[in-house]
Amino acid sequence: NLGVAGLPTNFVASASAQTQSGELFGFPIQVRFTPVSYVFHYGDGSSASTSDGGASWESLGQTQFTPTDTSHTYAERGEYDARVDVNYTAELDLGGGWFDVDGQLTTNGPTQRIRIFEAHTALVANTCAERPSAPGC
Repeated sequence: NLGVAGLPTNFVASASAQTQSGELFGFPIQVRFTPVSYVFHYGDGSSASTSDGGASWESLGQTQFTPTDTSHTYAERGEYDARVDVNYTAELDLGGGWFDVDGQLTTNGPTQRIRIFEAHTALVANTCAERPSAPGC
């Protein structure tokens, strides 16, 4: 829950399909909820919608502070209340197979406090042109 002002902060969320069973008017019923999109609210007034919850820099094979589909760059240091909402579609099975239910269900994720710091760096051995994989490049 930490980031640096002016550099991408990577966000990752996960959700999976969930099936609930029960009875309706004495008949067995199953409802399956499948995540279809994620809405990242970054806490500074901006948001982004994606079809997946993102991934860590490591699993993407990227160095830290590089942009991702779910990253966000904060302009100023401070504390921000961020959250990720997940949109689900639903399917229903009354015993004869699954069929789609119109619409989507949105679940609001819990708020996470993000602390953004200000950093000042200086490269002393090489420039980013000489060593593009160096931290901060």
